[in-house]
Amino acid sequence: MFFRYFTGKEWAYVVLCTACIVFQVYLDLRIPEYMNDITYAIQTGGGQELVAEEGYGMIACALLSLVSSVGAGFFAARFAASFTRNLRLRMFSRVQDLSSQDISEISAASLVTRSTNDPYQLQNFFGRSLQVIVKSPILATWAVLKISGSNWEWTSITIAGVLVIMATIAVVMWCVMKFFRRIQWLKDDVNREVRENLTGSKVIRAYNAEGYRTSKFDDASKALLDNNVSIFARMAPMGSMSNTVINIMTIAIYWSGALMLAGVSDQESKFQMFSDMIVFSSYALQVMTAFMMFTGVIRGFPSAKVAYGRMTEIIEREKSVPEGSFDGETASEGEIEFRNVTFTYPGRRTPALEDVSFRIGRGQTLAVLGSTGSGKSTLIKLILRQYDPDSGQVLVDGRDVKDYTRRALYSRLGYVPQTPIIFTGTVEYNVNYGETASSRTHDDVLRALRIAQAEEFVSHLPEGTETMLSQYGKNVSGGQKQRLTVARAICKDPEALLLDDSFSALDFKTDRALRQSLKASMAGTTKVIVAQRVGTVMDADLIIVLDDGKAVGMGTHKELMESCRMYRDTAIAQMEERRCRRDLPAGPRPRSPRTSGRPSGPSWSTSASTSGT
Repeated sequence: MFFRYFTGKEWAYVVLCTACIVFQVYLDLRIPEYMNDITYAIQTGGGQELVAEEGYGMIACALLSLVSSVGAGFFAARFAASFTRNLRLRMFSRVQDLSSQDISEISAASLVTRSTNDPYQLQNFFGRSLQVIVKSPILATWAVLKISGSNWEWTSITIAGVLVIMATIAVVMWCVMKFFRRIQWLKDDVNREVRENLTGSKVIRAYNAEGYRTSKFDDASKALLDNNVSIFARMAPMGSMSNTVINIMTIAIYWSGALMLAGVSDQESKFQMFSDMIVFSSYALQVMTAFMMFTGVIRGFPSAKVAYGRMTEIIEREKSVPEGSFDGETASEGEIEFRNVTFTYPGRRTPALEDVSFRIGRGQTLAVLGSTGSGKSTLIKLILRQYDPDSGQVLVDGRDVKDYTRRALYSRLGYVPQTPIIFTGTVEYNVNYGETASSRTHDDVLRALRIAQAEEFVSHLPEGTETMLSQYGKNVSGGQKQRLTVARAICKDPEALLLDDSFSALDFKTDRALRQSLKASMAGTTKVIVAQRVGTVMDADLIIVLDDGKAVGMGTHKELMESCRMYRDTAIAQMEERRCRRDLPAGPRPRSPRTSGRPSGPSWSTSASTSGT
């Protein structure tokens, strides 16, 4: 089942490894023949010269066998590293093509384990076992051919020993297979707990939940430990049983040989039979050694099989959102249209979007407003084709997004996610990012930072645009991260800019300045802005108000203030909030009085009432 992913390089390593092993087996099986000649020479008084001559040949075979073994190990290690690397690259490439639905079904924790631990398991298995996999059948077959014409009693003893070992292997593997199937999934659980503890450490400390999280991690670790202990406990008899069978078989061969020697009167025949017994026991030991080596392979095979299955499950996974074939030019640029779009997330009964229709042309701005869970981000995901609608059509530049290749669709769009994503690297690397980064200059980066209102704070960083940002941008604030991700999308110079609640961490002044800069500098770019603030969207050409997935209002700010009660109530509430903030006196704000006890200041309640009035 592993062969279908072998490349030409892997097959070359396998051939070279096999050649080394065949030569090694030939040399190993020549050694008992030298032993036979030496034993016979000593018994018959053949002389020291004959013993020395045969001994030198035996030593030469042993040294050449050592060289062959090293060569086989080298090619096996190269094969294991190359094969698992190619599998990991295939899997990583496939993950890049998966939709959000596919990622959520697999889970990020499982993908991390499949990309790290599973390849490690597979590489260890092939690195240690490839020689055995090739050598064991060759050695066993060749050794059996050597002894096949010998005494039938000795042959019967050897066959009985082999059958006992094979039966032991079969029983043990039947008992442990279910535990091997569970082991990788239990590692997923441990990885998930570690990931959550690391990413959520601040929240865990803030809620004094260290004990609870430790107990959850301990439960996951204990489940993995118990599973591994069960495997080792059930596989423990395999090694001891094999050694016992070999010892009993050796004793049985010598015992039967002694009985046969007792019945032979001719001295010459006794010498020959004794030499044959020595050689046969060596060959029989080679046969049993081949099976003993194969037990090691069988121990590692279930884990490797499960790891390989988990990796190929990703590689061969059918996309829930299949890719189109169109990658050419279109007549209209930046036009986005929804035609009676309805979409329901997998596993949910109620639609996230229901019968939504709109159209915006090049350079226009669409704003999407609504409460949490109303379907605003879902609308962006459908444009990006992270999901396909249940009914209706989503069109970009007059074509259904299902027709585009992923590369062609994303080359038209600039996307700023709700949660800003910062990669480990410099500011310039994070802004000038993607496939076309080499075609853009430093001036393009500065222009994007300027439009995104990020130029000033970047200029105050220690090394400006060459300042290193940590993973997830932990060395910059939330608002700075949002502006950097907006600058990244601007630097791409897309036909359409999709901003998924990307101004939420900005103050009102920066929010307004950023919107005005976008309008002035990117007049030809279509903009889709998802927001919570009316002030962010009131200048848009078209505003859609969503409520439980339905478009309850659609029009300009002025039209919606007259026709949509939900929009009007939201606008009035937010404007009153801003007015109250402006009316607050300068200086430190007073602390609210406790529900029990007297206020801390004698005139706090009076002044508060007056201010409110």
